[in-house]
Amino acid sequence: MPDSVSSDAVDTVRATLARAGRTDRPKVTLPDDARDRFPTDEVVRVALDGRTRYARIERALDDTLELRGAYANARQAREADGENHLLDWVDATGLDFERTVHVDVVDEGSMYGLRAPGERAVYTVPDETDESLSDIARQVEEGQ
Repeated sequence: MPDSVSSDAVDTVRATLARAGRTDRPKVTLPDDARDRFPTDEVVRVALDGRTRYARIERALDDTLELRGAYANARQAREADGENHLLDWVDATGLDFERTVHVDVVDEGSMYGLRAPGERAVYTVPDETDESLSDIARQVEEGQ
């Protein structure tokens, strides 16, 4: 796999920027027809404006999949603890609620990219050694 890949060269899923409940906090709601492309309740990498963040894709009460935050590391994403960089990204893009958000499938099951419609992005793809080390660290952290 190349070290970097353009958003033009990967599959893109059209998601929706929505309100989290009755708050002004954003969430990204993934379409039902693409749910098999996203691991539920797993932490994945999410690229936002050239920076790698971590997010957990969760199943909502209505059974849709959603991404409610993007954090600096995997532990923060699992615990929804720390600064939520999704808020900054939404502010920077100027997108309104109920607008389309593009979710690029960089490495299905482990890495995705978020971008506003019409924008292009280049994603840095970690090599397999980085993946193996991340898996080992997660297993140790979870006590396996």
